[in-house]
Amino acid sequence: MLDRNVRIDTSLALEGYTPTLDRHPRRIADFATLGEALDYAAEGSRGMNFHDARGNLLRAYPYSELRQDALGHARRFISLGLKKGDRLALIAETGPEFAACFFGAIYAGLWPVPLPLPTSFGGRDAYVDQLVVMLSSSDPQLFLFPEELAEFATAAAEKQGVAARNWESLSEIEPAGALALPESGQDEIAYLQYSSGSTRFPHGVAVTHRALLDNLHSHGVATEIQDTDRCISWLPWYHDMGLVGCMLSPLALQVSSDYLKTEDFARRPLAWLDLISRNPGTSLSYSPTFGYDICSRRMSSQTRAADRFDLSRWRLAGNGADMIRPDVMQAFVDSFADAGFKAGAFCPSYGLAEATLAVSIMPPGEGIRLELVEESELSGAGTPAQERPRRYRAIVNCGKPVKGMEIEIRGNDGELLPDRGIGKVWVRGSAVMVGYYRDPEATEACMKDGWLDTGDMGYMSGGYIFIVGRAKDMIIINGKNHWPQDIEWAVEQLPGFKSGDIAAFAITGPSGEETPAVLVHCRVSDPEERGRLRDDIKERVRAITGITPVVELVPPRTLPRTSSGKLSRTKARNLYLTGEIVPYDIAA
Repeated sequence: MLDRNVRIDTSLALEGYTPTLDRHPRRIADFATLGEALDYAAEGSRGMNFHDARGNLLRAYPYSELRQDALGHARRFISLGLKKGDRLALIAETGPEFAACFFGAIYAGLWPVPLPLPTSFGGRDAYVDQLVVMLSSSDPQLFLFPEELAEFATAAAEKQGVAARNWESLSEIEPAGALALPESGQDEIAYLQYSSGSTRFPHGVAVTHRALLDNLHSHGVATEIQDTDRCISWLPWYHDMGLVGCMLSPLALQVSSDYLKTEDFARRPLAWLDLISRNPGTSLSYSPTFGYDICSRRMSSQTRAADRFDLSRWRLAGNGADMIRPDVMQAFVDSFADAGFKAGAFCPSYGLAEATLAVSIMPPGEGIRLELVEESELSGAGTPAQERPRRYRAIVNCGKPVKGMEIEIRGNDGELLPDRGIGKVWVRGSAVMVGYYRDPEATEACMKDGWLDTGDMGYMSGGYIFIVGRAKDMIIINGKNHWPQDIEWAVEQLPGFKSGDIAAFAITGPSGEETPAVLVHCRVSDPEERGRLRDDIKERVRAITGITPVVELVPPRTLPRTSSGKLSRTKARNLYLTGEIVPYDIAA
């Protein structure tokens, strides 16, 4: 292992991009701690590469340079009086500054706490409030932020009474002398991870070095990492899929990575595919369903994808973080097959922050595999009556449990269900969290005898896991269960809608009964047309549920999303009930 008091010769770094190939022997994340992983990666010439909105290289950042900067920050943190076990909150902007501060905290024995960037929904006050609740939960001794977010960050820090400074100012701090940096053990906390839905009641997942490295090792084994692989990502670093899957995993596996900022991807999504096309090696790149959807929609019907892209070397097109839509995946294949994209490159997965990241991954090359499940089975209603037509939903296979992870499907009374029995998904393994930080009640509510209740519903079939939805999202009407995504997908089949335009949830009607409510982004201005649209949506939902829903047409970009970009039905419901979402006024 490298002596952290010795500087590495940065002549190992090459001009331009950090290389894809490297003679330095690869290790599959078999390290005791994250600091050791960076020590080893720094001996090679690979590293991070940061790009602007058009995909032009802004800065190559070899792991050797990251290590030097991180060691300097570690000693600066010690100079500021921070001690082992203190929390260091920092806004997770995709760039070398965050990476250096994050690993500086690791080397100093601190617990870095990545916090989200602002989203387009909610404005300044909502973002400041979100920072406040996370600062309150994590109780950091220092809060770091980029200068451009100083207004938000300082407001949140003042409300919570937390010391704060922009990370550009760290260069003014004299590093502590040549003292030995604290050592961290495998079972000590490496960092705190807040889930993407953390808002009013945030849950900080305490991730140990052992859990992290075991999960990263499993990820490398499951994806069959190759010497020619290179990671390309736009995913945010405050979300587990972005932080663990696309920042920490490439480093621990000694893979070079190319990054777009998430906001740049939102403005120019096809720049993501440009980066993949320019990679002469094989590409590893991941996205939730909506990322593939927005790329397909941006392609003009008059433009051939082959004229701009070469996606033939995209080895693993990972898909996770939300429900995987088969129709969206097929649309992506249809849009980019002539550019060399192969459907077999799709790699569905299932994971969550409470399991560090990966629970299951589809074996490379198997692509999207579906099973058709009858609606009544999904809702728990049993075998349907023969007199009514059967409706089916295509459920995507999310792969096999990764090394060291076990999955069980349990019924309402905790009983183990057989293959194809739909119930709660429970997982156990070395990568499962030790608990939520300073929240024993929430930890006890989801943990039992080393098993984690994920809150997801699914079933096993032939050793593969199939996820059907979140238990808390279930809409129960007259004793019958309905999945909100089934209602949303049905409405999306009407002309003019896209993924993310609809949020379905249950509300209490005037007589105390549960009623389905559907909020829909509306781009139609004519009042009569809006009325017809509302009636069409009601008829669609009535066909699914048998009940006339409350349908509200709302302005585009109104429905809230989590920090990772997923639709937040819970927040949409709350904002609707409090009057913060104002629907269009449509005459009855």
